[in-house]
Amino acid sequence: MSRIVYVNGEYLAEEEARISVFDRGFLFADGVYEVTSVLGGKLIDFDGHALRLERSLGELDMAPPVTKEALLEIHRELVRRNDLSEGMIYLQVTRGADADRDFAFPDPEKVPSTLVLFTQAKVISKSSAADAGIKVISIDDIRWGRRDIKTVQLLYPSMGKMMAKAAGKDDAWMVEEGAVTEGTSNNAYIVKDGTIITRHLSNEILHGITRKAVLNFASEAQMKVEERAFSIEEAQDADEAFVTSASTFVMPVVEIDDVSVGTGAPGPVAKRLREIYLEESMKAAQ
Repeated sequence: MSRIVYVNGEYLAEEEARISVFDRGFLFADGVYEVTSVLGGKLIDFDGHALRLERSLGELDMAPPVTKEALLEIHRELVRRNDLSEGMIYLQVTRGADADRDFAFPDPEKVPSTLVLFTQAKVISKSSAADAGIKVISIDDIRWGRRDIKTVQLLYPSMGKMMAKAAGKDDAWMVEEGAVTEGTSNNAYIVKDGTIITRHLSNEILHGITRKAVLNFASEAQMKVEERAFSIEEAQDADEAFVTSASTFVMPVVEIDDVSVGTGAPGPVAKRLREIYLEESMKAAQ
């Protein structure tokens, strides 16, 4: 059975889905996206993703294509039509397709936004990578300054993934002015003497939905949290390290630039946070 996707108000077989060659997401990366996890056929932290989408659209002066309520129903309908038990739903909004290529934004009254969603079926609740931990390299962060907006401009993070793969590792942490900003598709953390340390929110990093939830759960569990920048050297000397994202939840990091972190195995804080996140998120899933 063909996967069913959503394109501008229609549910279509993926082979039939089309957008214009003049769509600004294709021509200018003029778009934003969100990825919502699905566990047990339910959406994880949908409200958080919907709120961040609204913020991203507002920062780019882009018209929202549908209401939050309509967006929730589209997500649920895709879960139903694709019989999705576990995996992810990818959502992308672009500024639409004008009559021709032009750097100037089109009039939103005349050119509606493009809205595309599709499902990705995969096991995400159980992970051999989470059991073993991942290994990362460090790379220079040369992205644009508004990383807090979740845009589809993902070429450099993709290149970072490939740099890590070429080095025989799993991912890359980006570094700017001597401090770690974030991973290629995740927020970065270290643990030292029982304190969870992660970079403070600003325009320099994505305001992760999973990040927010994990830090809230950590505080509720009486874990100490410190939001500040840290260096690669400090991370290598940490007791633990991990990353968070919507698709990997809490993922331990066991090696940075060929240096083992802590014991070289996933630590207790990361493992416990992963357990808590999965348990609590399922309780609130929609």
